[in-house]
Amino acid sequence: MKYVIILPDGAADEPLSALSGKTPLEAAHIPFMDEVARQGRIGRVVTVPPGFTSATDVATLSLFGYDAHEYYSGRAPLEAAAQGLSVGPNGVIFRCNFVTVLDGRMADFTAGHIPQSESDALIGDLATLFSGEGLAFHTGVSYRNLMIAENVGTLDVRCAPPHDIPNESVADHRPHGADAARVETIMVRAAEMLADHEVNRTRRVESRDPVTNIWLWGQGRPTRLPSLQERFGVRGAVITGVDIIRGIARCMGVDVIEVPGATGYIDTNYVGKGAAAVRALETYDVVIAHVEAPDEAGHLGDAKEKVLALERVDEHVVGPLLEAVRGYDSWRVLVAPDHPTPVTTRAHSAVPPPWCFAGTGVAADAGTSFSETAAKSSGVMIDPGTSLIDEFIRG
Repeated sequence: MKYVIILPDGAADEPLSALSGKTPLEAAHIPFMDEVARQGRIGRVVTVPPGFTSATDVATLSLFGYDAHEYYSGRAPLEAAAQGLSVGPNGVIFRCNFVTVLDGRMADFTAGHIPQSESDALIGDLATLFSGEGLAFHTGVSYRNLMIAENVGTLDVRCAPPHDIPNESVADHRPHGADAARVETIMVRAAEMLADHEVNRTRRVESRDPVTNIWLWGQGRPTRLPSLQERFGVRGAVITGVDIIRGIARCMGVDVIEVPGATGYIDTNYVGKGAAAVRALETYDVVIAHVEAPDEAGHLGDAKEKVLALERVDEHVVGPLLEAVRGYDSWRVLVAPDHPTPVTTRAHSAVPPPWCFAGTGVAADAGTSFSETAAKSSGVMIDPGTSLIDEFIRG
């Protein structure tokens, strides 16, 4: 059996006036996703358990069958796994975003999707600034970086994900908890260094907003995940442009296939991702294709761009994979967004997103298209969401 899992990140949404009352999934021309829905099963899935923040980490763990109550310790440790980083028994790993705060508000949680060269330069100077203080800074992709704090023992602090507070007052979302002051001090010192950094002097000359702050969040310690091989007896590969999915994949024993031009943004290499996924079917039992672009379009508040992203995923990833997998004797295809990223709020939502799967041994239900409305109309709700992958692979 060949299994294909397609994760259009943040694809689910709400009806939008800019789309004549349709959601982006309803407005987009996505014939291949629709075909999967028509030929198989469709429903909704609870990917964010009560008490957890709606985010790619928790939601994707649920889709892969890992209960966040047992396996989730924070986003940053998963991203550290993607880079092969380790931490001591008393260390804590933080996600370290470069952000732009203007007039006290979170103007841009990506610092203008900071170019890699600028990010590398700033991370290097942060490492120098905090040298000898038990803090290590590591570059990721663009604004997505990491900080490791060694020998901190227990750390009571809660931090807001910056992408969940667009244009909101940062004073209302500062770290809180018994040890919040320790984290806040690091952020303040970093902001002082950034204020007159050469990178920002250049950005101002070029009429670009400065990188004003680092934002620490998603902290935790590594947790081992039972591998996909252990659980299902299958060998898997993942294709993605973001470290959080790379990290989850490596933690569950899945190979990561790198694709040139996979940016984790709306300009990602859709064609390359689809082609790499098709090639991977020759070697692996399970091929996972993740595309961040719909989520990024939602964060931008751009309905038309989100529709385009979904259409590109459908044409260049879902279509080629659906055609290729049908060449095998037994196969199944699952399409499952991790969570909604509504254009109106530009933040993640915990509303259960739609899913659909089809293939060998899967009887068609009443699905007519892949959308939030069609999924709700089916009356099927997978709760807990961790059971979806069992139904897909074993059901």
